[in-house]
Amino acid sequence: MRVHFIAIGGSAMHNLAMALHQKGDEVTGSDDVIFEPSKSRLSRYGLLPDSFGWFPEKITAAIDAIILGMHAKQDNPELKKAQELGITIYSYPEFLYEQSKNKTRVVIGGSHGKTTITSMILHVLHYHEKEVDYMVGAQLEGFDTMVHLTQENDFMVLEGDEYLSSPIDRRPKFHLYKPNIALLSGIAWDHINVFPTFENYVGQFRVFVDSVIRGGSITYNVEDTTVASVVENSENQIRKIPYTTPQYRVENGTTLLETQEGEMPIEVFGAHNLSNLAGAKWICQHMGVDEDGFYEAIASFKGASKRLEKIAESNSSVAYKDFAHSPSKVSATTRAVKEQYQNRQLIACLELHTYSSLTAEFLKEYEGTLNAADEAVVFYSPEAVKIKRLDTVSTQQIEKAFNRNDLIIYTQPEKFKEYLYQKDFSNTALLLMSSGNYGGLDFEEVKNMI
Repeated sequence: MRVHFIAIGGSAMHNLAMALHQKGDEVTGSDDVIFEPSKSRLSRYGLLPDSFGWFPEKITAAIDAIILGMHAKQDNPELKKAQELGITIYSYPEFLYEQSKNKTRVVIGGSHGKTTITSMILHVLHYHEKEVDYMVGAQLEGFDTMVHLTQENDFMVLEGDEYLSSPIDRRPKFHLYKPNIALLSGIAWDHINVFPTFENYVGQFRVFVDSVIRGGSITYNVEDTTVASVVENSENQIRKIPYTTPQYRVENGTTLLETQEGEMPIEVFGAHNLSNLAGAKWICQHMGVDEDGFYEAIASFKGASKRLEKIAESNSSVAYKDFAHSPSKVSATTRAVKEQYQNRQLIACLELHTYSSLTAEFLKEYEGTLNAADEAVVFYSPEAVKIKRLDTVSTQQIEKAFNRNDLIIYTQPEKFKEYLYQKDFSNTALLLMSSGNYGGLDFEEVKNMI
């Protein structure tokens, strides 16, 4: 099959391009800008475009399918040429469904936790040498790409993102997968530029639950009242399997999980990750791994890249970075690190980077999210607010939203770096939460400070 990617440089898109190349398909692509690590990885596979830009002459009738990335615009010249020629155009999730429609599809959905749960499942299956197709939103230890496609594997494990599918397909991605086995981890309002009200956002998860194939199953976090309501009120004829956070305790910086065979030390920590683990266990059991086999494998799971990832440690200090940016995840991550390191000072730094987090009316959702930290810092760039064409956000609005009198706020990257570099991190846990990089923070330099 000959496939052309419009906007090949995206995190998900370039991984799919590599997966198809490895499967033996002929892959080409275009983009107007490609950043690392996508650039180097595409180059390694011979898939990096010769030059950046859009070239409609690349689009010919010899192409079997176009895969359209979210980065492209509706008036993209390559897209318009493909439409003129009548070439089949897929969004990323549409194409994944086409590749998996004869397989058992396992889809992990939720506002938070879906990457970690998907990663846990893949880690356990990999440990037991069970081959599956997959798509996950983070790089995993032992896996070359974030997407893997074959003809022969029976299962396809998919991280179910609720964001839009493509510039010409405004459906949430996870509406398109039609799972046989599904999981719903949590619902907390996000992507307010697309889903302007909480009720509108929750409605997308109702559609997801109703999209589970009749006779299939949904495993769900019953401790999340919104999730419980959405699943339990669905009239879809599927099995509904609730899960709860398992019993655990923390001793000397180690989390001990309670099992039928006694306490077991694990690498991940925090109530939210123990909840994720419980959900992953159910899904693995559906896929043929029993409880004992799950525990044996999960003991060595260190986490997905950028998800509460330990980046440095010394005798008296430790540093983590986390992709957290939504209020629910910021709160859960901050509490988790404090619980794990109760006898250390916790310095929690949050960058407000996403469209939602930089929107004035959404800021109130962050109230109390950094309360578990001994010292709380918020960084945001007024320039990023301008680029996103949002109303100006003031430091006073942020102070009021977080409702913490001693909150430290920085708006200049140099000032934030200066704050970090002069800090004494003895007997400290440093937590850096962002989907950005604090205006150019070098994390290698941070490692040297610990």
